[in-house]
Amino acid sequence: MTNDQIKQAVTQIISVIAPDEDLSQLKSDVALRDQLELDSMDFLDIVMELRKRYKVEVPESDYPQLASLDSCVAYLAPKLKDK
Repeated sequence: MTNDQIKQAVTQIISVIAPDEDLSQLKSDVALRDQLELDSMDFLDIVMELRKRYKVEVPESDYPQLASLDSCVAYLAPKLKDK
């Protein structure tokens, strides 16, 4: 997957988990929790959806690396390069 595809995938997952959120103005370098009304359960749902859709395991210790769209791409790109 390309970086843009990863951003689109994460954004699509967020749109399913938080359907009332407006993702059109989402900034890729700002923490998702600072931009959206995501609680810890929403965040866990995002991680679970990544595992279900892309077979990506994200250990709890790595959760901070998924704070923003840019950091999601940086973390997920090596794991999804062959997907």
